[in-house]
Amino acid sequence: MDFALLLGAFERTHRERGWPRQRLLHECLRAAIRGGQLAPGTRLAATRVLAAELGVARNTVLYAYEQLASEGFVLPDRRGTVVAGGAGMPVTSPVSGGQDGLSRRARHLRGVSGQDASAALVFPADAMGAFAPGVPALDAFPLAQWRRMLDRAWRALTPRQLNYGDPSGEPQLRMAIADHLRAARGVVCDAGQVFITDGTQSSLDVCLRAFADQGDTLWIEHPGYGGALAAGRGAGLQVTGVAVDIDGIAPTDADWRDTPPRLIYTTPSHQYPTGSVLSPARRMALLERARAAGALIIEDDYDSEFRHGGPPLAAMQGLVADAPVVYLGTFSKTMFPALRIAFIVVPAALAGAFAQMQAQGAARGRVAEQLALAEFLRSGLFARHVRRMRRLYRQRRDALGEALRRHACAGAAIHGGTAGMHLALRFHDTAWDDLALSRRAAQDGIVALALSAHGTGEGPGWNGFLLGYAQVPAENMDGLARRLGAVLAQAGAAGQARLAQ
Repeated sequence: MDFALLLGAFERTHRERGWPRQRLLHECLRAAIRGGQLAPGTRLAATRVLAAELGVARNTVLYAYEQLASEGFVLPDRRGTVVAGGAGMPVTSPVSGGQDGLSRRARHLRGVSGQDASAALVFPADAMGAFAPGVPALDAFPLAQWRRMLDRAWRALTPRQLNYGDPSGEPQLRMAIADHLRAARGVVCDAGQVFITDGTQSSLDVCLRAFADQGDTLWIEHPGYGGALAAGRGAGLQVTGVAVDIDGIAPTDADWRDTPPRLIYTTPSHQYPTGSVLSPARRMALLERARAAGALIIEDDYDSEFRHGGPPLAAMQGLVADAPVVYLGTFSKTMFPALRIAFIVVPAALAGAFAQMQAQGAARGRVAEQLALAEFLRSGLFARHVRRMRRLYRQRRDALGEALRRHACAGAAIHGGTAGMHLALRFHDTAWDDLALSRRAAQDGIVALALSAHGTGEGPGWNGFLLGYAQVPAENMDGLARRLGAVLAQAGAAGQARLAQ
């Protein structure tokens, strides 16, 4: 890649048009590809290298590359990013040696999921052990009671219920969820507003299809949940990352003015991955400004049941009358991931139209599991199980926090301990490569996801580790933190050596 040519075009276009840098770089690279300066098969510079040459944040380059991939101008592979052949027509992949039958959008989503590819290779979705995030204490689940309820549900099924089920979900479960949400989360809803899905990602996909058109703007948190980034790009939306601080998502007046959203995705109860809790003042401000802008908030109530510093905060959905909020929840963390049951609560005014859309393409099955879950909720066993897990997770959080302060906080700070099932360990030294350190920890048998891999927007993200503690016994924390501290000590020693040169 000719850095001088690209730098000249970058600076010239910036003077002429004053665009944001991420859009500016995207347009310059696209023009170079269309004009033939970047020929098919050319491997683009690594994101860190190009960012250093242009004097921009690495996320600016990541954004440009991902936009080009979504448009078919480049193809991501394990070695980087390659210019595709003519007007979005793919060239032979240097990895596979040929076409794989996928559309350009599917290839883009396979290669760009909002998470760093190297992190995904080290930590598969079913990773277990310390400190894989998002995995509950599975050995503490009341499996015998669940089996009995599931057995009763199967015995009670009629031949008619073996047919395709209600696309909105079983009525008994929808009523049980509505009752639970009103009592436990302050959600204002009835069963007709509740729709069953097979997971949060499915909920996100259907919400983006239902409530936004291609080209609309979706705000997501930066850093944030990579699944929201992938869903937004997969739906053809313009995705904008909005910075997160210790009080949660923090949109500025410039954000509202320059990139007004159609949809706003947020995790207010325990932000993923930083662990921030959206403050009451921020909640009210976000609701007011979203209503004024004609935007809908997608409230993913992630980790809401496990608040350790007092009673759970009420959901945003119930804070004001007719709140412009679509509420998402899942039983993957409170029960077990393999259950694959989640739900959406749609505003009353939109529920009828949403039901019609669901009827055209929703999954229609798992009737016995839905009926068993309805009994689990109504019997009080669900509430009892959540209370037990809240106590257990608080003990494990305390043990991990104390161990980290003893062994791993010389160059880092702990965030996100007031709720949830994970802590964020943020490095003071932004020069530490958390991706490399994450791989080093993996060699020692420790899953420590890199926070930088969760960047979703313009500007610097967080640098450090995401540490899930829910499935780790308290007595194991000290030894694990000691091993993690040894990994960080090597990074500190390397930094001191750089300073001494």
